[in-house]
Amino acid sequence: MKERTNREQSESLLSSYAEEQPVLTRQSKIGLVLEGGGMRGLFTAGVMDVMMEHDIRFDGIVGVSAGATFGCNYKSHQIGRVLRYNVRFKDDPRYMGLRSLLRTGDLVAAEFSYHTLPNELDVFDVETFNNDPTEFHIVCTDALTGEPVYHRIDHVNDEELDWIRASASMPLVSRPVSLDGHLLLDGGISDSIPLRYFQELGFDSNVVILTQPKGFYKKKTKLMPLFHLFMRKYPAIVEAMSRRHLMYNDELAYLEEQERQGNILLICPQDSLPIGRTEQDETKMRCVYAMGRQTGEAMLPAILTFINKK
Repeated sequence: MKERTNREQSESLLSSYAEEQPVLTRQSKIGLVLEGGGMRGLFTAGVMDVMMEHDIRFDGIVGVSAGATFGCNYKSHQIGRVLRYNVRFKDDPRYMGLRSLLRTGDLVAAEFSYHTLPNELDVFDVETFNNDPTEFHIVCTDALTGEPVYHRIDHVNDEELDWIRASASMPLVSRPVSLDGHLLLDGGISDSIPLRYFQELGFDSNVVILTQPKGFYKKKTKLMPLFHLFMRKYPAIVEAMSRRHLMYNDELAYLEEQERQGNILLICPQDSLPIGRTEQDETKMRCVYAMGRQTGEAMLPAILTFINKK
């Protein structure tokens, strides 16, 4: 009862707020930029669900890694799906875990997670995705060059689901995915927060959702000995991982600059999220999702103002 009361109060406040705002015609394309972070992406899912519940639409979405696997549900209008299937299959060895890694080379099982699950068990709404006009872009990394590969998905089929898988194929615990002449791995290796990419496409104003709090500063990974040992077939990936912290921190500095100029609205958790990248504890998953919802609800007036002024 308390939850319903709070939601009713929120909707009443938003209704009053909307009535006070002038009706404006948008002159520029509005984008939604989603970084990755594995299960930290449940924070992003919570924010997105709140925005979907209030029918906030974007001209385009670009997602990296978990931002791609979770972000596609915005274009398919499937509120709650991200949390639902992660909780439902958290203990299923067909989904993800050490067993899958040892058997297939993929921590997240490719066939089950990217084909059986969305096609049969928690069905991804392909028709809605295909008919929605929102552009949907993802970022991968070429395992042979270490450079980002950008891909737009307009119509979902099995091959496009593999593009989404490629975007989230974390090095060390995933096999490279062969698509369109590339061997692909996680997009976060080469372009963790692809704001510049979206701006180059004409998305002048962007809402950016991060899964780390403000003030976060990435340090060089301590796993470099493992990269040198297990990724020696892909020296460009080893090199990219050795300087990933520099790339990421440069992108954070660019976000700060763009925020000061009013070109982006930045949404991020207040504190570090209490969940590991591959952790599947249900209590923690629900907590992180709830943190995202709370942040989304608190940011709704700012989101509406940012979108309407453009």
